[in-house]
Amino acid sequence: MTDLKILAIDTSGKTASVALSDGGLLLWEKTVYTKLTHSQVILPMVTKALEETGLDYPDIDCIAVANGPGSYTGLRIGVGAVKGICLGAPNIKAAGVSTLLSLAYNCIAFEGRIVSVLRARPKMVYAAEFECSGGKITRISEDRVCGEDEFFAGVSYEKGVMLVGDCAEEMKFSRFAEDAGVRTAPLNCILQRASSLCLAVNDHPGIMCAADVLEVSYLQATKAEKDKAHRDN
Repeated sequence: MTDLKILAIDTSGKTASVALSDGGLLLWEKTVYTKLTHSQVILPMVTKALEETGLDYPDIDCIAVANGPGSYTGLRIGVGAVKGICLGAPNIKAAGVSTLLSLAYNCIAFEGRIVSVLRARPKMVYAAEFECSGGKITRISEDRVCGEDEFFAGVSYEKGVMLVGDCAEEMKFSRFAEDAGVRTAPLNCILQRASSLCLAVNDHPGIMCAADVLEVSYLQATKAEKDKAHRDN
């Protein structure tokens, strides 16, 4: 565990979430399931986090952000916010964290296989497998966008399985309703939480980088890219 002061921002999905940590101590976290756009709520949440912890940007070592996969617009908002903040505070490092890895950290107390799964489009998912043992998360598969059947055909069920993400409950009831060994993460952990970004950076400080090289990982072409490809053809 490092002694980094980390500000974390997650706008990759249905929640907007901000957290502040200092080494192994979570100082502040707020997660909101909101109908407002992430661009309206995320920076006021960051301001509130700093105010209520008595910290300011010069105190922060790193700003972590979920950089995908997830909502195209949400990812751009989060990464853009981090780049903007770091532009005015160039000594702060940035860290792009896989949304699926961050979701696995939601379940860090679980012993067994963790499957992070987000809806990409009908019958398609963003998904990855992880193993958790003794509070250590190990990646089993790379982040993928693929068909539900294709992904779940390759998942190992020898140990207990925890499903986490915005279609975890859907997958449980449609595929594993009778399998007690496959569970869904609890209500407070099933969607994105910024504190899990802090955990990921503390475990993997090597992912920190300069903000100007921070990129979004969509895993599939954006609508604009698809439209352009269609026009070009």
